[in-house]
Amino acid sequence: MHRISDAMAALRAAATDHDLANLARFGIDAPNALGVSMANLQKIAKRLGRDHDLAAALWETGQYEARMLASLVDDPAQVTPGQMDAWRAGFDNWAIVDTVCFKLFDQSPHAFAKVTEWAALNDEFGRRAAFALLACLALHRKGGDDQPFLDGLILIEGAAGDDRNFVKKGVNWALRAIGGRKSPALKAAALETARRLAASPDAAPRWVGKDALRALTKAAKG
Repeated sequence: MHRISDAMAALRAAATDHDLANLARFGIDAPNALGVSMANLQKIAKRLGRDHDLAAALWETGQYEARMLASLVDDPAQVTPGQMDAWRAGFDNWAIVDTVCFKLFDQSPHAFAKVTEWAALNDEFGRRAAFALLACLALHRKGGDDQPFLDGLILIEGAAGDDRNFVKKGVNWALRAIGGRKSPALKAAALETARRLAASPDAAPRWVGKDALRALTKAAKG
């Protein structure tokens, strides 16, 4: 059975004009998209099951929904650092960045190392990937040492001056996610970072700090 042919046929069958139009509505720039909703992508992924080789073949097509599906069917245990870098180099819109990080990369033992490496990148989606991945780790990793997240706060403060939209929002997401961890020490450190950024004379870090401070303060009261 040609799994890649079956997977691509399933994607084409699930495509709708409505879902294609939704991509533009959500600010997703994917010229080669078919128009398959996340709900339908998840249904297809469930039917296909975990398959590392299929994920690689889907990614190689370069097609938007195929790459989204790749992140849903890949086996996190088989993801290598080289694969993470190769896929990251192909990130070309915020949705593929966030989905791959949220559904796959944050389960990898190599994730924290990639956060550190990618935070130093200059391309917008590569740098967003660093902070989207950090946010996903903060949201999904249970317990564990605070130190990788404290190190993440240093990276956040270093990147907060990047005023590119998708980087700025990724940095903000990571700060809010770390501040939402159960650890009192992390909550306090995230609040302190948010306060420093909110007091910045520069617009980008000030926005990151004020927005995070508002969200974290509201969460603490709730």
